[in-house]
Amino acid sequence: MVVHATGDTPADVHVRPMDPERVPEAHRRPPRRPRVVAASPNLLQGWLHAPVVEEVTVPTTIATCAPSTFRELSARVQDAGLLKRRPGYYGLKIPLTVAALAAGWCGLFLVGDSWLALVVAAFLGLTYTQLGFVGHDAGHQQVFRSRRANAALGLGVGNALIGVSYGWWVPKHSAHHAFPNHVGRDPDLDAALLPADPGHVTSTGVARFMTAWQAWLFFPLMAFRSTGLHFLGIRRLLQNRDRSAAIEGLLIAVHAAAYCTLVLLVLSPLKAIAFVVVQQVVFSVYLGCSFAPNHKAMPVYDADAQMSFERRQVTTARNVRGGLLTNFTLGGLNYQIEHHLFPSMPRPNLARAQGIVRSFCLEAGLGYREESFVGSFRDTLRQLHSVSVGARAA
Repeated sequence: MVVHATGDTPADVHVRPMDPERVPEAHRRPPRRPRVVAASPNLLQGWLHAPVVEEVTVPTTIATCAPSTFRELSARVQDAGLLKRRPGYYGLKIPLTVAALAAGWCGLFLVGDSWLALVVAAFLGLTYTQLGFVGHDAGHQQVFRSRRANAALGLGVGNALIGVSYGWWVPKHSAHHAFPNHVGRDPDLDAALLPADPGHVTSTGVARFMTAWQAWLFFPLMAFRSTGLHFLGIRRLLQNRDRSAAIEGLLIAVHAAAYCTLVLLVLSPLKAIAFVVVQQVVFSVYLGCSFAPNHKAMPVYDADAQMSFERRQVTTARNVRGGLLTNFTLGGLNYQIEHHLFPSMPRPNLARAQGIVRSFCLEAGLGYREESFVGSFRDTLRQLHSVSVGARAA
């Protein structure tokens, strides 16, 4: 589904903070979307064949809110102190996460050369993802005021501890934030193996087969996510060959050497291979399930679509409902709308910003999409299935 839109960018003017009393009582909490329960013996089959909206009509010219409204929102968020760093939170979060990683490797030595090591591998896969969330925060300058300190943290966590190039990931992710779900401008959308809109359907070869069955391939292919992250990062380092690439390459090499040494020191070759596979698959699936709800099955725009910053960010993002467990499990990515509007907002402040942001979005006519974790995947699978049906019929 490709949406065409035009609009204006808010003017750079100073305005007073938004008055909460301007928000109608009925709009202060968005109504929940109706749930569709399909009577099917197979859950995935039920999701795929449940009713799906094939077409969404959006006016070519979108009437944006007054140019000052996002400035009002920014002023209110700043007045609430929600953009201030949270050294206490990260001072506890980072050491505990690194300690969990160390505990996992100690656990490998405790269980020794046994198949129980695969349980340790799964635990380390979960820990790698939690470290990835820390690297994500560092990449958005959420942890420290200093860019150099954030970069050092990102390199330590990304390159040294999980083996993913921080220097490759940051510009790619920044491009995604600038134009989320914009064809030709969002690298995450362009790199997707499974297109979520008809405009990405390939007419021949393996890609056509994957598109035709993408709803069924969605979760299996997610198991290879970490492989792609490792490969693309290393390829970028080999292409650049500058001082920063050398430093990153050295850190990744140290990580790989330490990883292989620890595994082979304890496990037999067969168990070692199984350990690596389980650890990387858990890492991949956990990471994929954390990021997939954010933008999948949301509107996709043409590269030249013109609209305000807030409309571009809000209409392409989806929040995931939940409490403290959801916040921990998804690394704060469940507040995707708030995160895209204020990328440098520290993770623990996103929940506090939700009420302010939701009121703004509803008042401005932007909508505010929020689903349960399961509901977000149901929507994604339905959208993928609708594209698959068209690809098989073509």
